[in-house]
Amino acid sequence: MTEQALYDCIIIGAGPGGLQAAIYLGRYNRKVLLIDRGGGRTHHAKHIENFLTQKAISGKEIIDIGLEQAKRFNVKVERATVTTVLKKDYFEVYTGEKKYLSKFVIVSSGVYDNLPPIENLHKFLGISFFTCIDCDGYRTTNKKLVIIGNSVKSAHLAFAMKEMFTKDITLILYADKLPEEYKEQMADENIPLIIGRPARIVGEEIIEAVEMKEGQIIPCEVIMSHFGYKLNDQFLSELDLKRDANNFKFIVNQNYESSISGLYMVGPLNQGNDQVIIAAGEGAVAAIDIKKRVLER
Repeated sequence: MTEQALYDCIIIGAGPGGLQAAIYLGRYNRKVLLIDRGGGRTHHAKHIENFLTQKAISGKEIIDIGLEQAKRFNVKVERATVTTVLKKDYFEVYTGEKKYLSKFVIVSSGVYDNLPPIENLHKFLGISFFTCIDCDGYRTTNKKLVIIGNSVKSAHLAFAMKEMFTKDITLILYADKLPEEYKEQMADENIPLIIGRPARIVGEEIIEAVEMKEGQIIPCEVIMSHFGYKLNDQFLSELDLKRDANNFKFIVNQNYESSISGLYMVGPLNQGNDQVIIAAGEGAVAAIDIKKRVLER
């Protein structure tokens, strides 16, 4: 089934970047379709405290208010999952059997956190179990912290957390991957290192401890998980897009346009920092550039 309308822009994902772009383009009286599958990393964020003018707001509130704003400027919103994007005379965006056509596309589909398989994790996710130092590091201030990871970079995180937020840190690594000089520095910094796999978070209303598979109990109040994330980009597999040296994130220009003309990437899919306020700014920049190019056509 094909919808015959030709949109000026289709936006994939109602993250902060996609919503900000939708609001700008709607205010330019452009014909805009926003396709969103629901959920997402921002939607699950419980406390966003580093967004200008917002002392504290949840990610869900930002998305709900953003959707309301976009609709007020006549942006059409569809709840669906994009399965394929093709570039022919125009962009073809598929949600299963349904096809939409557009002059430009903005991808704001976000990422999935790689979460360790720990019992009771989701009860505390975004409340006292965190995955991002920039988003939630502050919420560990002066608390008993456990960091869980599987790489040398997890030790880097431990040193940074101690410098900025809390002196009471234990690092749990899945495998003994640390060079001796790192272990010496951790001993100097009084950061205990435990090798093994956590099995369960102990606690009903608040985190009380991490229980290891071997039965060891490690008291804590907050947990920072450090296993990275994967991009929500499978629907772009038919496009020949340039990625970074690690073949992970997409390369974009100063307006967040990818290596395919007319296709923009905002939020954590590009090489910039992954923050709500940054993604919103990227969405605004992309929308302004699209406005200019639609007028040039």
